[in-house]
Amino acid sequence: MTAGIRAAGLTPQARALAPLIVPALLVGAGSSLLLLALSWVSERLQDVLWERLPDVFGVSGTSAGWILGMLTVVGLAVGLVVWKVPGHAGPDPATTGLVDPPLPLRLLPGIALAVVVGLAGGVSLGPENPITAINIALAYALGMKAMPRTPAAAWVGLAAAGTVGALFGTPVAAALILSELSMGDDPRPLWDRLFGPLVAAGAGALTTVLIAHPTFRIDVADYTGPHWGDLLSAVVISTGAAAVGLAAVYAFPLCHTAFRSLGHPVLMLTVGGLVLGALGALGGHLTLFKGLEEMKELTGEAAAHGAGNLLLLALVKLAALVVAGSCGFRGGRIFPAVFVGVALGLLAHALVDGVPPALAITCAVLGILLATTRQGWLSLFTAGVVVMDMDLFPLLCVAALPAWLLVTGRPEMQIEESGHGTP
Repeated sequence: MTAGIRAAGLTPQARALAPLIVPALLVGAGSSLLLLALSWVSERLQDVLWERLPDVFGVSGTSAGWILGMLTVVGLAVGLVVWKVPGHAGPDPATTGLVDPPLPLRLLPGIALAVVVGLAGGVSLGPENPITAINIALAYALGMKAMPRTPAAAWVGLAAAGTVGALFGTPVAAALILSELSMGDDPRPLWDRLFGPLVAAGAGALTTVLIAHPTFRIDVADYTGPHWGDLLSAVVISTGAAAVGLAAVYAFPLCHTAFRSLGHPVLMLTVGGLVLGALGALGGHLTLFKGLEEMKELTGEAAAHGAGNLLLLALVKLAALVVAGSCGFRGGRIFPAVFVGVALGLLAHALVDGVPPALAITCAVLGILLATTRQGWLSLFTAGVVVMDMDLFPLLCVAALPAWLLVTGRPEMQIEESGHGTP
């Protein structure tokens, strides 16, 4: 293979990148298949818990009593996994980010079991953090055995990119996220550093799209702008949503401390499940689960929701995200945060009907993600793909600036090992 590469007349830089293609394709496709497998299992279990079991007992799966009871039981179940399964389902999820160093393989079964039960049980978290951690650990362990001379960071980058590409159905999201991560002292041009990860992201995205056809896009009226008044609306909505997100960020370490004071994972997660059940009973079935399908349902029946109910949905979902993320459930925060942004955007449109719903939703999603993820490119990209209208991007780029001024330098929604929010 090396001789063939040399014969092709490639530059030394290109010859260094070409051997990454096959490993990147394998890691990307494998990352997607593991995500799809985990999602499939959780969806089958979700059907049992929320459709078949209620039918057996002759009750509604959307009733307040079932929601309260089910989430309490799910909290107990995940607590038992964290307590008894070897490895305790990995580190405290409140202390981890989307892309972290590889975990030992012995932790992966517990993480997978905890996230499947949580996703199926209606916990307001997404799959992104745990499945990324699983894929990074597997890619690192297998890659270092197959190609020990390859830097460990390369396997982390390939797995992270492949998983993010699979999650969003496009390699662009992975490139944007990786461009915000520290590259250490690597002097190579950005696209040299992103070459392998983009191959992995493309393979992961194509595998997911061809098998599952996922989409973030929601059905709202087309945007007819831009207009001068839309600029003010965009800035106000994005900054307001960022302020709401910051309230959750500041509440996160307080909530984490309160749950840790209970002292035992079973007790913490059972109480957390009980609180989530109460929130779910208050907000209804739309505030359960990761929020991807629920936000599409919400926008599809937006006319049936008044401003008061939209505010309730946004606040309940945001509170559920804080509780789920701080009491020990395994999961990511991007998907539920997007639901909060959609609800806040619909709220802005309901309060001022002159604000186009597409503009209001994208700006609210942008603001809430800037506050909760502190990743500018990811927030801008996700806000854009929710509606998919290129006319909105100039406004989003401007609206991101005051929102970023509000959130930058403030605590992040992540806990240091010492128990304090990151500076």
